[in-house]
Amino acid sequence: MLQTMHNRSLAATIELSLSSPMFQELGPDARELLGVVAFFPQGVDENNLDWLFPSTSNGANVFDKFCVLSLTYRSDSFITMLAPLRDHLRPKDPLSSPLLHMTKERYFTRMSVNIDPDDPGFRESRWITSEDVNVEHLLDIFTTIDTNSDSTWGACNNFICHLAWHKKRLTILGPKIEGLPDAHPFKPNCLSWLSYLFYSVGNYMERRRILTHALALWRERGDDHEVAQTLRFLSDANLQIGLHKEGIKQVEEASQIFKQLGDVMEEAECSRALAELLESTKQFDAAEEAASHAINLFSKNGDQYQVCVCRRVLGGIYQSNGETEKAIHHYEAALEIASSFDWFDLLFLVHSDLAGFFLAKSRFNDAQAHIRRARSHVADNKLYLGCVTRMQAELWCEQHKLEEARSEALQAADVFEKLGAANDLQLCRELIQRIEGEMDKRQW
Repeated sequence: MLQTMHNRSLAATIELSLSSPMFQELGPDARELLGVVAFFPQGVDENNLDWLFPSTSNGANVFDKFCVLSLTYRSDSFITMLAPLRDHLRPKDPLSSPLLHMTKERYFTRMSVNIDPDDPGFRESRWITSEDVNVEHLLDIFTTIDTNSDSTWGACNNFICHLAWHKKRLTILGPKIEGLPDAHPFKPNCLSWLSYLFYSVGNYMERRRILTHALALWRERGDDHEVAQTLRFLSDANLQIGLHKEGIKQVEEASQIFKQLGDVMEEAECSRALAELLESTKQFDAAEEAASHAINLFSKNGDQYQVCVCRRVLGGIYQSNGETEKAIHHYEAALEIASSFDWFDLLFLVHSDLAGFFLAKSRFNDAQAHIRRARSHVADNKLYLGCVTRMQAELWCEQHKLEEARSEALQAADVFEKLGAANDLQLCRELIQRIEGEMDKRQW
C-alpha cells in the first residue's frame, strides 16, 4: 500500500475524495469514468468526450469537477491523472467494466474505416497520430485477456494499418502477432500489415522475413488472391534489398494469378512493381512499357493515387536512362496530381526524387529548393525526416561544406538507428566515412 509522508494510506485519501458530496453529486457512473481515464496511459482526449461517452450527460461538466477535486488534470488536450491515482482507480479486471467495454468498441469501430488516400475519410483517420499510445495499450491488454476475440484481432490489424499510413513506427504488438499459432484466423493478415509497418520505417529485411512467413500461411489456406498479393509485396521487399531476379520471378507469378482471377487493378499493381524491378536491372524499354500499361489501367479505374505513383516510377526510369526532359515531365506530372489531393507522402517522395536528380547534375540551387519542399512534407514521419536530412548532408558534401555535412549526416544516422532502418543506416554511415575522409584530406 502506498503511503503519504504522514503515514496515511494514499488509498484512503483517494477514497475520502470519492466520498465527498461534490463527487457523489456527479452520479453513479463517476467512479467508472475515472476508471476509464486511469486505464489509458494518455487519459482521454477532452475533445472526444461526447464521442467516447455518449451515455454520459453533461460530460464536460463531470470532467471539470474531476479536475477541481484534483483527481485529474489537463495536459495537451488530454484529461489524465497522476500515476498513484491511476494505479488505484484503473479497473483490475478490464472485462468487468461496462464503460471500458463501450469505450473499447468505440475505438474499434473508429478504426474499421477503409484507409485509402482516395477516400474522403482518409484525412479524418489521422486522429490515430494523437491517440496511438492509448489504442496500442488497449489492444495490448485485450489481445492478452481476450485472445480468441475476432473483433480484438481485427482491430489490431486495423491499428497497424493506421500506423503504417499515418504514424510510421514499430509497435509492441509485433511479437504478439508473430507468437500467434499459425492456425489463428487473423495471423496472416496481421503479419502482412506488420510487414508494411517495417517497410514504412525502412527495415526491408524484416519485412521480407515476415512476408515469407505470411506467404507460407496463405499457401496453406489456398487463398490465391492473398498468395498473389503477398508475392507482390515480397517482390517489392526484394527490390529494396537488391534481390532483383527473385523479385521479378515473384511479381510475374503474382501477375499471372491476378490474371486468372480477373483482378485488373491488382494486375496493374504488378505492372507498376515490375517496372521498378526492370529499371533496377537496366531493362529500360521493358520498364517503360510496364509502367505505361499500369498507368492506363489505373486511369481507367480513376485511381489517381496509383497514377501518381506510376508517374514517379516513369520519372525514375527516364532519369536512369539519361532522358532528362522526359524524367522532369513525369516528376512534374506526379507533383501536379499529388498537390491537387495534398498527398504529403507522395509530395515528399517526388520532391526528394527531384532533389536527387538535380544534385546528380550539380544544380545545387535547384536541389536545395526541392530539399526544402520535401522537408515541408515530412509531417511526423521519422523515416522521411532521416532521408531528407541525409540528402541535405549529401548536398553540403558536394558543396564542400564538410562540417555542416557531417552534422546533418550524424543526425540522419541517429534517426535511422532508432528506427532500425538498416539499409538507410548503412548508406548514411558510408556517407559519414566519405565526409570524414574529405575532412582528413583537408587537414593534410
